[in-house]
Amino acid sequence: MIVIELNGESRSVEKDHSVHDLINALSLTNQALAIAVNREVVPRAQWATHRFSDGDKVDVVRAIGGG
Repeated sequence: MIVIELNGESRSVEKDHSVHDLINALSLTNQALAIAVNREVVPRAQWATHRFSDGDKVDVVRAIGGG
């Protein structure tokens, strides 16, 4: 297990956890999201292959429509 910071809170994840795995674990599949790891946006096409490292700072932002 490794520890990441998810939206400011510590969270333990498996060592080979990907962004895609995290999204599934958070039940956020099929939602309009932006993911940044250490303040760098991870493109959706890389979610399945981008693996976390111990201490990564992860921000998950949901898009909310309105007007």
